[in-house]
Amino acid sequence: MSLGLIFALLCAIVALGHGLTLVSWVLVQPRGNERMQQVAKTIWAGASAYLHRQYLTVTVVGLLMMAGLSHWFGVETGIGFLIGALLSGAAGYLGMQISVRANLRTAEAARKGVEPALQVALRGGAITGLLVIGLALLGVVGYYMILVPHDAGDIQGQMRALHALLGLAFGGSLSSIFARLGGGIFSKSADVGAAIVGKVEVDLREDDQRNPVAIADMIGDQVGDCAGMAADLFETYVLTLVASMLLGGLLLGDDGANAIVYPLLLGGISVLASAVGVFFVKIEPDDSRIMTALYKGTTASGVLAFIFFVPVTWMYLPATFTLQEVNAELSRWGVLGAAAVGLGLTGLMTVISEYYTGIDYAPVRSIAKASSTGHATNVIAGLGVSMRATAAPALVICVAIWAAHEMAGVYGIAIAATTMLSMTGIILALNSFGPIADSAAGIAEMAEMGDPVRAVTASLDAVGNSTKAMTKGFAIGSAGLVALVLFADFTYSLAAEGRRLSFTLDDPVVLIGLFIGGLVPYLFSAMALEAVGRTAAGLVEHMQAPDASRLVERLSTATIKEMLIPSLLPVAVPLAIGFGMQWLIGGDAGALALGGLLIGTIITGLFVALSMTLGGGAWDNAKQYIEAGHIGGKGGDAHAAAVTGDSVGDPYKDTAGSAVNPVIKLINIVALLMVPLL
Repeated sequence: MSLGLIFALLCAIVALGHGLTLVSWVLVQPRGNERMQQVAKTIWAGASAYLHRQYLTVTVVGLLMMAGLSHWFGVETGIGFLIGALLSGAAGYLGMQISVRANLRTAEAARKGVEPALQVALRGGAITGLLVIGLALLGVVGYYMILVPHDAGDIQGQMRALHALLGLAFGGSLSSIFARLGGGIFSKSADVGAAIVGKVEVDLREDDQRNPVAIADMIGDQVGDCAGMAADLFETYVLTLVASMLLGGLLLGDDGANAIVYPLLLGGISVLASAVGVFFVKIEPDDSRIMTALYKGTTASGVLAFIFFVPVTWMYLPATFTLQEVNAELSRWGVLGAAAVGLGLTGLMTVISEYYTGIDYAPVRSIAKASSTGHATNVIAGLGVSMRATAAPALVICVAIWAAHEMAGVYGIAIAATTMLSMTGIILALNSFGPIADSAAGIAEMAEMGDPVRAVTASLDAVGNSTKAMTKGFAIGSAGLVALVLFADFTYSLAAEGRRLSFTLDDPVVLIGLFIGGLVPYLFSAMALEAVGRTAAGLVEHMQAPDASRLVERLSTATIKEMLIPSLLPVAVPLAIGFGMQWLIGGDAGALALGGLLIGTIITGLFVALSMTLGGGAWDNAKQYIEAGHIGGKGGDAHAAAVTGDSVGDPYKDTAGSAVNPVIKLINIVALLMVPLL
């Protein structure tokens, strides 16, 4: 058994153990008074009830998928699918369970000031990050250790094991899109409904206990921003590891054994670095900027990870090796440089996301200023910011692709994607901080904890909006890299079967795939936005019954119904295009059309997702900026316009935009699985 595999497995166990230690720390923190505990209990009950319904639906669909995979690709792939789906679901469920316990304690800690509340919220988020990345690494390493042949030189046996791991990645991806889309529809339907009813129609304060939709809104934070993002990043992390391992095996021949395990080592090291990085987050007495404190944690994790990447790279990779398919010579230095590119891209994506969504910067303030002249100007300004916000991320991703490729070819892009996703632990901690802070603010409002406490929770909530946007920017940027790696896996898998295809624009079959691929993110986003609009309208129409439990029940039923067809779209489209073109034209038409489909989906999906998530975050914090007392403050005309913009931005960022991320990867992995069948 490879020592590298054992090391990665131990790192996964350490992550889970450290996460459980933090659980103990969070649970011993004060829970506040009886009113606070009652609100938190209601949130937990509603979130648990919704997730149980969602998982029942996923189970029915998943069992059908598992049967098909077992039939076409073997029992190992079917079992892998089951493992991936179960672990992704567990990641989301655990994330929700931790969040609903930490938000209550964060609200109580806010009585003592920003620093105590920050520590509770961040460590609550860190639990989710560590458990998710620990489960992901455990699933990939553990199943690979079961499948991999004992003969280290049996590259073909290792490749068969990797193809079975694609089933695990597929299971995680399918579960993820249900969690992301379903949680987003539930969350944002409640959020939009609460905004329309509570803030505009009857002029209630944020999270006012008299607004029956407010409790559904807080439940939505848990099932959307926490459970949904946990499942999303679990899937992204697993898929990146599997795609990089598969590419190493396809490209590196006799050196493939170490190249297959190398991404797991990088992931294991980063787990440990993320666990340490949480403890670097601390607000200094002379510095009130919460984001500065959070950046200390991410910076520390990245630096520590890279320090230990160096000896692992020297021990595990030869001084030089050859990419056989492209006949290119690589070196350890080149691979290490590509690893640094991935870490650097993580930092740049977080900084860019904060700029476009942070309350202290020009984009958010420009939307707030535009609100003073009406609802239309707020929406126009928000749309402008959302479109402009795509430029900087796209350019830095282009630079990262070029730099990683120059250093280590297409394998360098895979390693850059791996090291970027290796930061999932600390990034997910920042994301989960957001819904914890948001619900803590809601509890403080509903339990009438007083203005000083609400001021603390409001400051954490505003930062949480930015950290959630940062996480989405990170997930989308990494999805762009991972999709390129998956496309490389697709083309080299075809080449391994003797089909060396060129995807050129003078081929009408490729163009057909390209246009349909470009259409999918727009069609999916339209279906997601329309689902939120219908569900939110249904809530508003039934406000005559002010029973929160009945509203949550109605919202859960509507969400499950609305999420099913859009979630299956990225599975159905590649199947229809690949097999349809193969049946109509024959030859390699199916594979060529799929190649075009993947390219189109990657390009338009990246821009649609970035525009929606960053623009939505900017709309949200423009409202927060006004509510902090600027441009007329809460209750004025500018505030009413900002509420409208936020109501548009909410489904933009948390339903459609964030769910495009798993759509891109799910289409790619379905296409990759289809290669032997074409």
